Amino acid sequence: MFELCFLGTSASAPSIERNMTSTLVIHEGQRFLLDCAEGTQRQILQSGLGFKGMRRIFLTHGHLDHILGLGGIVSTFGRWEAISQIEIFGGRWAIERVRDLIKVVLRGKEVEMEIEFVEVKPGVLIEEKNLTISAFSVIHRGSGCFGYVFQEKTKRPFLVEQAEKLGVPIGPERKRLVAGETIALANGVVVTPDDVLGDPVPGTKLVYVGDIARTDEVLEPARDADALVMEATYVEADAEIARQFGHITAAASARCARDAQVKQLYLTHISRRYSGAVIEAEARAIFPDAIVANDLDRAVVVRAVSGQPSAVSEGRAK
Repeated sequence: MFELCFLGTSASAPSIERNMTSTLVIHEGQRFLLDCAEGTQRQILQSGLGFKGMRRIFLTHGHLDHILGLGGIVSTFGRWEAISQIEIFGGRWAIERVRDLIKVVLRGKEVEMEIEFVEVKPGVLIEEKNLTISAFSVIHRGSGCFGYVFQEKTKRPFLVEQAEKLGVPIGPERKRLVAGETIALANGVVVTPDDVLGDPVPGTKLVYVGDIARTDEVLEPARDADALVMEATYVEADAEIARQFGHITAAASARCARDAQVKQLYLTHISRRYSGAVIEAEARAIFPDAIVANDLDRAVVVRAVSGQPSAVSEGRAK
């Protein structure tokens, strides 16, 4: 399960209703910040979620409306929060720009912060007990633009009734079977993992894409995702403008979600020239399970089960 909080949903510059791009992803207590526009730290405070555990920041690319908030975040962490170390993931160009920005913040040693810069390349970035985070390349303007896949591990459910029939006691024996070991019971009966484990159940899959000029690179990484977060900067009537600036339309995002067979589409990075309702209407005409995210909207993403939604909105900002 993943929790989402859309901290900023505007494209390029803020509007009265929307701050610039940033999204918080929470998984089993861990917090991951995706992009960090100017004003992000205030949005975090407004959300009520706070800064606790926010040590990994992933950048989709190096444009200023996706990185300028890092200076303030680092300053606040170094002065007021009990966070002394952070990791910033991004393409080479994004990391170079962020290094220059952070130099100003750390100059004079008024702020002390240990920062690890991780240059992103396509492939697995983080692999933990129940979570893998991978990056894939996308096309925008400039080099080193990435989307991210948050994938829970596939699990095989433990069949309690079957274990009891076979006489497997509660305790370390069951743990060993779940870990894939074959065991021998006190009565000499040999029990294999296949005897007590069900069919593999894929974990929840969340895909996050920042600014993008085309959707070809997204289709396979987003295949069968439970939720896809993607830009919808323009509407189809302004598709030529979108192409000029390396962006896509709400309709293009919807077609991508449909073709990749994702379960839920969240649209963000909305141009100030449109209302959310206009963007949402265009997308839903192609992909009905599309939602335009507003600032401070929250959602829970779970693995899709037949007859149940895979992503549930917890309400919109008032």
